[in-house]
Amino acid sequence: MTTATSPPESMEVALQRLLDVSPTQEFDIVLLDNVISTAYNPVSPQRMAANKALMTLQENPDLWTKADSILERAQNHQTRFFGLQILDDVIRTRWKILPTEQRDGIKNYVVGKVISMSSDEEAMKREKVFIQKLNLTLVQILKQEWPHNWSSFIPDLVGSSKTSEVLCENNMQILKLLSEEVFDFSRDQMVTEKVKKMKESLNGEFSSIYHLCEFILEHSQRPSLLKVTLQTLQRFLTWIPLGFIFQTNLIDALLNKFFPVPMFRNDTLECLTEIGNLTDLKPEYNPLFRKLFAGFLQRLGDLFPPETYLGQAYENGSEDDCIFIQRVALFLSGFFKAHLKILEVPDSQQLLMTGLFYLVRVSEVPDTEIFRICLESWHMLAQDLYESERESLGSTVLNIGSNGNASTGANRKLMYQQVLTGARQVMIANMAKPEEVLIVEDENGDIVRETTKDTDVIAQYKTMRDTLVFLTHLNCANTETIMLAKLTEQVDGTNWSWNNLNTLCWAIGSISGAMSEDEEKRFLVTVIKDLLGLCEQKKGKDNKAVIASNIMYVVGQYPRFLKAHWKFLKTVVNKLFEFMHEVHPGVQDMACDTFLKISTKCKRKFVTLQTDETVPFICELVDSLPSIISDLEPHQVQSFYESVGCMLNDKGAMVKIDRPALLAKLMDMPNRTWRKIMEEAIKNVETLVEPSTIKEIIKILKSNNRVCHSVGPLFTNQLETFFLDMLNVYKVYSERISTAVQQQGEIATQMSLVRTMRSAKKEVLRLLIVFIDKSGPPEAEARAVAQGFIPPVLDPILGDFQRNISGARDPEVLTLFTTVVEKLKNHVVDDVPRIMEAIFECTLQMITKNFEDFPEHRLRFYEFLRAINSRCFSALFNIPPAHQKLVIDAVVWAMKHTERNISDTGLDILHELLLNVGRTPHIAQGFYQQYLLALIQDVFAVLTDRLHKSGFKMHATLLRHMFHLVQMNQVTVPLFDLANAPAGQSNPVFLRDHISNLLVTSFPNVTKTQVASFVEGVFNLKMDLPTFKGHLRDFLIQLKEFSVEDNSGLFSEETEQETRKREEAVLAQRIAVPGLLKPSEIDNDL
Repeated sequence: MTTATSPPESMEVALQRLLDVSPTQEFDIVLLDNVISTAYNPVSPQRMAANKALMTLQENPDLWTKADSILERAQNHQTRFFGLQILDDVIRTRWKILPTEQRDGIKNYVVGKVISMSSDEEAMKREKVFIQKLNLTLVQILKQEWPHNWSSFIPDLVGSSKTSEVLCENNMQILKLLSEEVFDFSRDQMVTEKVKKMKESLNGEFSSIYHLCEFILEHSQRPSLLKVTLQTLQRFLTWIPLGFIFQTNLIDALLNKFFPVPMFRNDTLECLTEIGNLTDLKPEYNPLFRKLFAGFLQRLGDLFPPETYLGQAYENGSEDDCIFIQRVALFLSGFFKAHLKILEVPDSQQLLMTGLFYLVRVSEVPDTEIFRICLESWHMLAQDLYESERESLGSTVLNIGSNGNASTGANRKLMYQQVLTGARQVMIANMAKPEEVLIVEDENGDIVRETTKDTDVIAQYKTMRDTLVFLTHLNCANTETIMLAKLTEQVDGTNWSWNNLNTLCWAIGSISGAMSEDEEKRFLVTVIKDLLGLCEQKKGKDNKAVIASNIMYVVGQYPRFLKAHWKFLKTVVNKLFEFMHEVHPGVQDMACDTFLKISTKCKRKFVTLQTDETVPFICELVDSLPSIISDLEPHQVQSFYESVGCMLNDKGAMVKIDRPALLAKLMDMPNRTWRKIMEEAIKNVETLVEPSTIKEIIKILKSNNRVCHSVGPLFTNQLETFFLDMLNVYKVYSERISTAVQQQGEIATQMSLVRTMRSAKKEVLRLLIVFIDKSGPPEAEARAVAQGFIPPVLDPILGDFQRNISGARDPEVLTLFTTVVEKLKNHVVDDVPRIMEAIFECTLQMITKNFEDFPEHRLRFYEFLRAINSRCFSALFNIPPAHQKLVIDAVVWAMKHTERNISDTGLDILHELLLNVGRTPHIAQGFYQQYLLALIQDVFAVLTDRLHKSGFKMHATLLRHMFHLVQMNQVTVPLFDLANAPAGQSNPVFLRDHISNLLVTSFPNVTKTQVASFVEGVFNLKMDLPTFKGHLRDFLIQLKEFSVEDNSGLFSEETEQETRKREEAVLAQRIAVPGLLKPSEIDNDL
């Protein structure tokens, strides 16, 4: 019990008294109690000062010498915990440097304290939390001392356990903690060798531990002791010698003595799960696992038969009942993953089926975590059966193993037939929500638009989708029958609910591609008709919103069916247009998203004449466009324009429509609004800077951007209609922003009007970026774009960028000219010096003050530089020499940047620059003489600074390239000062000496012999890149700075390569199974 104490008068005085821990001075426990009481009193005015005093006190290196006094004499519980914390700190951080007698003193004190407190049953109950903390302190000592300095610990513990059941119970807790520390939590806290020794010791001593556990389980009548013994045993089961499990009566005791008793059932089941999960054992253990499984099912059958519905029991049961069902799921799921094949033998098939039916029942429990546990098993089983059947079919086609192997897959599938029906029903009833569905039911039961994505649900959907695709392949007719039966229940109302309809439709959408085209047609005709009928039949906004979202999701997943059935496609699209007038949250968004998806996948159908139609659908669509989009929000209108642009993008031979005329008609509404704004501006330019006008301009530009993105080069016709007006608008906003900045300083950039004008400028830039990126024949040839669109852009955009203050420069300008250079290449080579003059120096000043400011400008700047280096290299040497040096300095600055994407870009630019220089003889030698030596030093600097290990591959590539240039005498100008060089000095000899001196001075711990050997290797022309990398890596690891670090970064290229190979293999597997890839992931857009 905590005593009431008054806070000390002055925390400073109290702290000084407590800091004096000299042997002559008695430690004031009462004062410490007072300070700690104050620190834990939320209303005390001195609370903060008390906490600060305690933190200072903890830093006293000798305070631990008073820990025993604190633990024995403190009246406050928190003070005793403080004393234990001090002991823990000294054990973890200073144990090795304490004299032996002090270590023994702490050890003996803690052991004595544990024994004295855990021998008394009343104390055990009263001080339960404190004893648990004391046990942890003892385990901290064990991690330091056992087994080498305390080999008698396990025998002592086992011996003392037989003297008292109360003491034995606590000893079991200590063993449980020890096992957890050694096997579960040791990775980050102990070196591998130490962990290995502790594991070996535990293994060696386990016989006595096991016999103690066995003795307790057989003879003890104390429930709490039996429970903790089962829990301790469970921690040991994953690693103990198998003889203790299979050659004793342990499994029999667990199944027949403890499992039937409710109090022990959950802990027993955890033990059985650990045993059932053991894998990679010899075949002679298979009968023992079959026997274990049979015994488990028998005991489970005593509780409830496999046909029992567990949902109600779970919802109405106690906490222990719920934990039990979860652990049944873990046991069955783990056992099937580890031992499915050994249960498929004829003698055990019935057991296997019974176990799987139990898994079906557990899967029906309305708990997400339990379902996810079961889902892993269903996914594993469905995939395994599908692959087995495919292998069998393959061997039949090849006429291999026609007697046995060819029928294996079919026989296995037949054996699981009934269980798989149950699995399909469970999957369909519990289908997770796909990412595309935006309409959800909130916690109040209202239908609302989804605001955040649940990543767990998305991951669950992906696994369920794959599982259901495999299950559909295994029996398509059964999947179809279950789905149509459930749909009938929705239509006739016998089982109508939002959740039932949602899960069914999400399941229907998820198996797109898993059926043959004929099966899909028959199935979907029924599904879509029923869903459209349901939409007409049900009343109420929420009902209609739910049905609408499901119709949209399903039709969006089946483009193959829609492409093959024009009437259905037309009906579906007209239905989407209806939904675009439905103001229920999320319905319009989903309608626009689905329309875009269908327009992308079925574009050819809309722009060619279909049966029984007088004109292609797009002509009707453009005519009725104003009424279709009348209720949409601006972002939805923009999505709609993009969808129609997708259709107009199709210029195949079958397309006979007048695409330019339809584009003009499509853009008629925004064009009319634009012309009206321009007419007003001619009368009075001030109208352009009204906030409402700027917002209207932004909307128009965004719509144009989306159309340009989807329609491609055809957009030239549209851009020509307002291009010069748009540049004038840009100019007006630039001038107004500059005036505001001149009058009010940099703070002007934060004003609402200025920010809106900047948004409009950004939209102009984004539209130009997309237009140039999408330009191409026949409407927008590179030469025509370079001559017609680029010259007018240079002055208003470049001049504004150069003149503006740093805070008002838009990074999109850099992206625009990167795109110009990348796309138009040599057609703009004459404009590059002018572009660089406007952009280069002012941007470099912004980004080289530090590594943090203007991150977007920094990244875009280096992308611009890479584009020039790659596409217009000759232009780099048409700029003044001072600017050329700036380019090299900028590349080196990028290389040294601590952000990986910047440093990687810098390395790539330098590599391409060196290759380009090598291909241009008239500039190569001058470049080498001026920059090569400095570049070698700069690459060495980033190679050895330990911050850029991920760039190791490119560091090696660059160094090898530069060293080999010199070694092969491709550098003909001297890299050294001729006046001070000895006679006959050559570049290879000079560079060898220079690098050797550089390394010896920079890394004193490396010997001259090591340096000489390294330098000789880097100049070896026979070394290919992998060998050169190995040579470089070996040298780095010899350096003192690298030897104590995690050097996995030096192997990042190999790691990334392995990851890439794995991902490619997974993708290849997914492509091989029809339906595993979503329609949106398959490129067949026509």
